[in-house]
Amino acid sequence: MDKPAFPNDPEFRSGKPVDVTLHGPAGDLEAIVEAPEADVDPRPVVMVICHPLPTEGGTMHNKVVTMTARGLHQSGATTVRFNFRGVGGSEGRFDNGDGEADDLRAVIAWVRGQRPDLQLWLGGFSFGSYVAFQVASEVDAGLLLMIAPPAGRRGYRFDSIPAFDGPWVVIQGETDDVVDPEKVYEWADGFDQPPELVRIPDASHFFHRKLIDLRGAVKHGIRPYLPAAKPAADA
Repeated sequence: MDKPAFPNDPEFRSGKPVDVTLHGPAGDLEAIVEAPEADVDPRPVVMVICHPLPTEGGTMHNKVVTMTARGLHQSGATTVRFNFRGVGGSEGRFDNGDGEADDLRAVIAWVRGQRPDLQLWLGGFSFGSYVAFQVASEVDAGLLLMIAPPAGRRGYRFDSIPAFDGPWVVIQGETDDVVDPEKVYEWADGFDQPPELVRIPDASHFFHRKLIDLRGAVKHGIRPYLPAAKPAADA
């Protein structure tokens, strides 16, 4: 099957998600492309967002992932969400983050092949932030957004991954019941050029009753790095 074209027609600006199927290293990958909100001038940027741990039910439809995407759309950015191998309609089997990083590389290659005019950003929640962190430096991402990264948890090799040297935002709930916030703070502060760390009070790992605060943190965190808006006719 030929790779689908990146949506670029008037209906894409209607706010309706567009389903696409991409070739991945373990088979087909299902993804959703979403445009900026219709009343917002589009920015020449697309963020690929990675979902949380597949073995714990994580998918591209996770509420933290979709709320993050909404914050991007309200800021004028396009987003691409996708299911890692073995999740939903994506083929393959869970591979502890290594194969999932290859899935992300395949999605990035597709986005860049379709829209080389757009700046590429990466984002992820929990396990997805770990996958994005693995790849961000090698693909020269324009920005890295990590939400509740599983720093300090067994099986995550954060210390073996080079630091990202571009714009980098970490959002962490202060009452996270899955990831130890103190370990995240310690990890983030350990870099020569640490990321911007945004702490959300009274927020659990899945930001229950705090999703609006998360959206605000996303919009505020990315705002300084957004490229200039393009008139809708040029988008």
